[in-house]
Amino acid sequence: MRPFDLAREHGISTQAVRNYERDGFLPAAGRTPSGYRTYTATHATALRAYLALVQAHGYAVGGQIMRALNAGELDGALTAVDRGHAQLLRDRGTLDAVGRAVEDLTSGTAAAEHAPLDGAPLSIGELSRRLGVTPATLRNWEAAGILAPAREPVTGHRSYGSQDVRDAELTHLLRRGGYPLEHIRAVVLQIRTAGGTEALSAALDDWRRRLTTRGVAMLDAAARLSEYLALVPRDPRHAEPGPPDRDGTDSPGDQDGRG
Repeated sequence: MRPFDLAREHGISTQAVRNYERDGFLPAAGRTPSGYRTYTATHATALRAYLALVQAHGYAVGGQIMRALNAGELDGALTAVDRGHAQLLRDRGTLDAVGRAVEDLTSGTAAAEHAPLDGAPLSIGELSRRLGVTPATLRNWEAAGILAPAREPVTGHRSYGSQDVRDAELTHLLRRGGYPLEHIRAVVLQIRTAGGTEALSAALDDWRRRLTTRGVAMLDAAARLSEYLALVPRDPRHAEPGPPDRDGTDSPGDQDGRG
């Protein structure tokens, strides 16, 4: 195959194919006596795997996986794949937590309990009494990056506006549900970025669709990667174990050391 043959299948340029080979995403090409590159079905399978990985994991991680495989580092490639799946699982957990929190904050008696703050900002003592927690707890949430209250210009005392109170109430809610502070920080940042619970509610469906799309892309990438892995040399340490003897035991020679 020529570079053009590989490029045409995916609608990319021949220069892109050469760049992918240069960067280690494809195995090295063969050369004709006149110096032209030649590719095989293995290269075509590698290119399909790389482009599928890009859709699932992004350019950086997709390249990392292919370079590791082409260098014979199967464990390194699988570790990168595993990290991507773990991140997707964390993202799904964050999405579910946000959805439950928004539903709780906007429905029934919970909505009344978490009514928007009217009037002047609250001091740390006032907010702690509103939530039924200690001021030290609020300071811990601030240290974790969840709360970011303003400071009074003269006294330096913390001042909690309506958004700060909303974030504190959401944090209190999630802590009661057993969520760790690191997880809560991600949830609060999502709500803060969206501009409030109403705006975030409208974005949750789109967020879930994007996670589903990424999950499906990861499945496709795994299939393409498996096809390529079947064609590349394997480290003997990663070879498939041989079949057992018919009776499921070692042979007599293995047992008495005469094998």
